[in-house]
Amino acid sequence: MTAPLPLTASHDAARLHGSLDGIARAASRAAQPGFYDRHDWLALTHAHIYPSDPLAIASMREGDATAWLPLRDCGGGHGRGLASWYTLAFAPLFTPGTDPDTRARLLGEIARILRRRFDTLSLWPLEADVAAELQAAFRAQGWLPRLQFETANWVAETGGLDFDAYWANRPSKLRNTVRRRTKNSPFTTDVLDRFDDAAWDAYEAVYAQSWKPDEGAPDFLRAAAAAEGAAGTLRLGIARRDGVPVAAQFWTVENGHATIHKLAYLESEREHSPGTLLSVAMFRHVLDRDRPAMIDYGNGNEPYKAEWMDTRRERFRLRLFNLRSVGGLSQGVSRAARAALRRITG
Repeated sequence: MTAPLPLTASHDAARLHGSLDGIARAASRAAQPGFYDRHDWLALTHAHIYPSDPLAIASMREGDATAWLPLRDCGGGHGRGLASWYTLAFAPLFTPGTDPDTRARLLGEIARILRRRFDTLSLWPLEADVAAELQAAFRAQGWLPRLQFETANWVAETGGLDFDAYWANRPSKLRNTVRRRTKNSPFTTDVLDRFDDAAWDAYEAVYAQSWKPDEGAPDFLRAAAAAEGAAGTLRLGIARRDGVPVAAQFWTVENGHATIHKLAYLESEREHSPGTLLSVAMFRHVLDRDRPAMIDYGNGNEPYKAEWMDTRRERFRLRLFNLRSVGGLSQGVSRAARAALRRITG
């Protein structure tokens, strides 16, 4: 294990911080367009999901440009990105407008100072270009990177499309299913553009009775939804039968990007397709009113997503081994040997 670097110590302009306070302004909603790159999201993640893990927020400044890599210290020389199962994309943060060469230098300095604190790092879920940028920067500073596929991410390009134009391009199987289910449907649907406690209670009730696994941190999600409601980006859909919630969906729409974060329906209503009919209402509302350039169906390779989306992208996990520490070298060599053996044995 490497010797810990004090969180208040600095090396030139590179630093490690034990709190998120220093990035509150730089990672504000106004400064960072990415939903998961913001101080509020990161602070909620730490407070609700990993409250016992010390933070290690790495930063590097060069002139007017700064980079940050939000990490949590998991002990034993191991660090992880400050992300959870609710995070659909993790990435280092940069001052807006930072050019690629400067980004590379900033990340390289961050990789250098992290050698003194961690033997290994695990960062996920990463978009392909983010993974490539991190690999290059850390490899140049003596880390062994190992990249693996983590999950799929489905999106639809919807720039200039209203719902009818979007719907005309959906597979006939989906359109026919909706046509049949719409006839004499027992469900009513509501789409809210604000946070409402009773509506969120309905979401939680549906989720608790659905096929989905335990939410994990429901207080986190409620707090995040409330924050997005206050910002005007929340889209919350509820389907009901005779006033009883049977399906629910949590979306956000911001900066031309709509994201489907969570959806669920009662298994007892499966044959009547309440989730599908609520999806139609949500897509219609968002496409006709918000006109996003893209709709993101989140992470996961469920077959039904291909019916609603057009493009399958990939998310990756990047494991980094510090070859200048005993722990990192031993783990990196062991992993490389196992990978070589798998290739030899097919």
